[in-house]
Amino acid sequence: MTTSIAPATTARAYVRLAKLDIVDYYLGVLVVGTLLPTALRFDGGVLAAGGLFLLGEVFVIAAMVALDDLTGFRDGSDVANYAPDDPKRRRYRKPLVAGTLTEDQVLRFAWVTGVIGALLWIAAIAAAPHAPWWTVALIAVTYFFSVQYSWGVKLSYHGFQEFFIAALGWALVLAPYGLAVGSLDGNVVVQALLFGLGPLLFGVYSNTNDIKGDRKVGRPTVAALTSPRGNMRFIFAVTAVEAALIVCGPWLGTAWWFPVALLPTLLLRALQLRIAFAQGDILRARLLGIRIHRVTVVALVTVNLL
Repeated sequence: MTTSIAPATTARAYVRLAKLDIVDYYLGVLVVGTLLPTALRFDGGVLAAGGLFLLGEVFVIAAMVALDDLTGFRDGSDVANYAPDDPKRRRYRKPLVAGTLTEDQVLRFAWVTGVIGALLWIAAIAAAPHAPWWTVALIAVTYFFSVQYSWGVKLSYHGFQEFFIAALGWALVLAPYGLAVGSLDGNVVVQALLFGLGPLLFGVYSNTNDIKGDRKVGRPTVAALTSPRGNMRFIFAVTAVEAALIVCGPWLGTAWWFPVALLPTLLLRALQLRIAFAQGDILRARLLGIRIHRVTVVALVTVNLL
């Protein structure tokens, strides 16, 4: 006698596959919306383009993470990293590992969401008040490498994982701002760079925890390629780059009190390093990194509104 998975369970599995509870990239819309000149924030064309871009972003990222899960399941890295004896890693977040979705279901989901995401981004470009060539090119490159992150050319399997994690965040601020305004300034670039470093500074802690599985399948993250000390130095260096952007912000185009507003980020990053490398609790440091990113977004939005 065979059993089937209930529709409600399958629906939850698709939500988990798309990682819809991880909203951190989507918070870029708040940064962009508050960066815009006041007169543009409620402009019809800007709102239409921004809404289409955000919706497309949800579908593109859903396709990206679904393909990442499929590749991780097939090469065994997810099975190793989400072993039953690791209570801190929740297997249900990986529907293939948990057995709530099949490979065919995940692949179909990735194709459908990828196509919808592409169409929505094309519609955003068509509806936007501006479409400078660099913005269109940025959107096209972001789309291509998102769906190729762990599939096709497998960008993350060739040593570009950390760069892509940050670059995706940069693009998700710069592209919609470009569609709305048509140009950039120093303040926008600084805030985009900070926004992208947020996901990177919890991604590197995940990679630190996943060294065993990533080495097993030859996924060349910095954590897997270097010694523990080398990986620690890399994380310290990325944290220092973020701090330098905050401190030097006023010389790059931000408000003079920008470093004061971002002081909570600086203090929490120091705590994150302490938890990870003095206390040895990598997953707690990762969780704190997610919260720090959200604190940073609140600080950026506050700066922009004031």
